[in-house]
Formats: sequence, C-alpha cells, structure tokens
Amino acid sequence: MNIQWYPGHMAKTRRIIAEDLRMTDLVCEIVDARIPLSSRNPDIDALAAGKPRLIVLNRADQSDPDANRRWAACFKAQGFSVLSADSKHGAGIGRFLPEVRSVMAEKLKRFQEKGQAGRKIKIMVVGIPNVGKSSFINRVIKRKSAKAEDRPGVTRGKQWFSIGDGFELLDTPGILWPKLGDEATGMHLAFTGAVRDEIMDLETLAAHLMEELAAIKPEALLSRYKIEGAAGDGPGLLALAAKNRGFLLPGGNVDTERMARILLDEFRSGALGRITLELP
Repeated sequence: MNIQWYPGHMAKTRRIIAEDLRMTDLVCEIVDARIPLSSRNPDIDALAAGKPRLIVLNRADQSDPDANRRWAACFKAQGFSVLSADSKHGAGIGRFLPEVRSVMAEKLKRFQEKGQAGRKIKIMVVGIPNVGKSSFINRVIKRKSAKAEDRPGVTRGKQWFSIGDGFELLDTPGILWPKLGDEATGMHLAFTGAVRDEIMDLETLAAHLMEELAAIKPEALLSRYKIEGAAGDGPGLLALAAKNRGFLLPGGNVDTERMARILLDEFRSGALGRITLELP
C-alpha cells in the first residue's frame, strides 16, 4: 500500500518545534502503547537530543499488560523515563508530575540554590497524530482546554498550559515524518488511525489487519467474528467475518467494505481486547 501521509503543514510544524525546544526543559513524548515503535517519530530523537525525555505509553488500557511492561523496560534501558497511562479514563495520570519532578530533580535543585525557586519547568508534549496527546494534556491540566478528537490532525497551533506548582506544558501539533522506513510501520499507523482513512483502501487495510490478528490474537477473531482457527488469507478472513455477521449485499455477495469499517472501528476502540502489535 502506498500511503501518502506528509501534509505540507507538518514541515512547518517541525520547524516550530525545533525553535521552541530551545526554551524547553523536558520533552514528553506520547506514543500509542499498541504500536510503541511505529508511533514514535524518529525526528524527535534528533530534535530533542540532550534534553531529558519522558515517554508516555498512552492507551495502555488497550494494549497487552505484559507487553506494556516489556516496552517500559526497553525504553528505560535506553535512558528514558517511562509512564503508562490511559488518558481516556485517567489511569496513570496522577503519576505524571511526580515523574517529572524525579526526572528534573537536579535542575529544580539548581534553581533553588540560585534563588530561582519560582522559575517554572517547561515541558514540551510531542507525538504523532491521534496518539491521544490532547486527551492526555486535558487530564493533566484537569480541564478541557486542548482540543481533542478521535481523528488525526486536530491540534494545529501550539498552546501553553500552567500545571501544578512551577510547571508549564506546551502542546504541539501532531507531527509525522516525511518517509516511511517500511510498509509494516505504515500499516500499523493506519490500523490505529494515525493517518486519515480517506487516503487508503480500507478493505485492503482491514485484510492486512485480519492477517496480523490471526497470527497474534486468533482468540479475538473467534470471540468477535466466530472465525475458528483463523485460517486463510486476509481478504478471505474479512469475507468470512462479513458472512458471519450477516453483512450481505443484494445478490448474496458479502459486504466486505462494511466489515472493513467495523473491524477497524472495533480494533481502535478496544472491542477486540488488549492487543499489542509490536514487541521489543
């Protein structure tokens, strides 16, 4: 699948983030816990080089618990601080400021020694589109100020928010990167809705998702779509799911387009269970 996904405004966003990083003390990167590798923008490592980093495994309620632990250990081994969170329901959000204080302990101490105890720690929140960045910020600031919707590309401008005693958050637009390293990354981003559905063939996408689920979570296909054994290729599995759901077109053909939309919606909402598509 040829996924064209780098709108012109993202190049401008990258420049703005690079400029704002000069006044930032800590970079908080939000990733999707179901695809922790694919949902990390490789540009962030270059842009934020030398800055303290906190990775938030968001949507941890929808990903496999054991996989969450493995990814947390993996990122910590790379020198990052890690927080698992569920921005939709608020789980893990209460640990955000304590984690920030821990990461910034030395800098806070220096502020105090220099008589700058009132100086604020500035935290830049970054992430690709549709990883729940605005929802996370709304939970942290305890009010609905950052615009959040379940589709990519909603946050357009930067926004500053005061939180706690001596901390400020900078929300930034979701930023992708110009060129994919491999097709699997593009697929995973499309599965989770990080790129707009309108730019790809949904039936082909859903067929690829069926193949992945058959390999790593066949019990989800059995319980949700009555597909036993999960044998067959992606298009065949998609057609079987449509047949089992009773999605028929005039003439008796199965409505795989309808099934494709439902499969993607149910995966994204967590209706298929706690699934992680990537492991360290």
